[in-house]
Amino acid sequence: MLQLAGLVIVLLLVGGGLALTGGPAAMHALPFELALIGGAAIGTVMLANSPAVAREAFAGFVRAFKGARWKKADYADLFTLTGGLMRAVKRRGFVAIEADIEMPEESALFQAAPRILEDAPARTLICDAFRLMALDLSDPQRADQRMMEAIDGHMAQRAKAVGALQTLADALPALGIVAAVLGIIRTMGAIDQEPAILGAMIGAALLGTFLGVFLAYGLVGPIAARYGQIVEEEAVFLETIRVLIRSFGEGAAPSLAIEMARTTLPLALQPDVAGMGGAQVTPLAGARRPAA
Repeated sequence: MLQLAGLVIVLLLVGGGLALTGGPAAMHALPFELALIGGAAIGTVMLANSPAVAREAFAGFVRAFKGARWKKADYADLFTLTGGLMRAVKRRGFVAIEADIEMPEESALFQAAPRILEDAPARTLICDAFRLMALDLSDPQRADQRMMEAIDGHMAQRAKAVGALQTLADALPALGIVAAVLGIIRTMGAIDQEPAILGAMIGAALLGTFLGVFLAYGLVGPIAARYGQIVEEEAVFLETIRVLIRSFGEGAAPSLAIEMARTTLPLALQPDVAGMGGAQVTPLAGARRPAA
């Protein structure tokens, strides 16, 4: 993975440079300085955010390397799932999918898309939108507005986590200075020692400033930026659900609603029409050609 390769390059170059230029004193002080700055950083995130946002922010470190959750196959599963729900509504009305949207864990349609079933925001968005249309089909805009609000609320929560990581990156240089000041205080307490000993202690103290700057701009800042990109990429999945159900609520046939949503996706995420048999999307090649 690109991000993992980048991490290895950064650690090798910076860590190698520190080992070559810092000397034994710096390497001896490294675990203590890392524990001090890292512990203060974790406490800062916990102090400044709610438990849910803090958990999401810490999870962002892992997600930045795993990448976006939704892949091309997941979009194919989405179109198959929603296509099945929409076709059932067209044939027998909303009563036909009542069990599916009220108990998705027991629905064969949802069980065929396990990653969507396990994802609470996506599963809830689908079920709530169909439930609202079933209650009042005369106003499809109501369901669309509710979907927009749900997506905005979910994205706001995740944006707070991205902001927490960015705030941490901004705070790390200051935390490094705190560690350096503690080292200088310790050095001043040994001012009667030989210059060689004092030099090693001052170098170890400055290691805190080095680590604060490195962690901010070499690790946490880039991770926060990457996690922000992932949040935006994953929002496309929820927006695709909204486009699908809104089009269906406005009267589009299931196959047309699916195709309208599919063509709005980035090319890298668009499932092949031939591979979406369960969604019953008719390829254009099968359409009747006009007479010459």
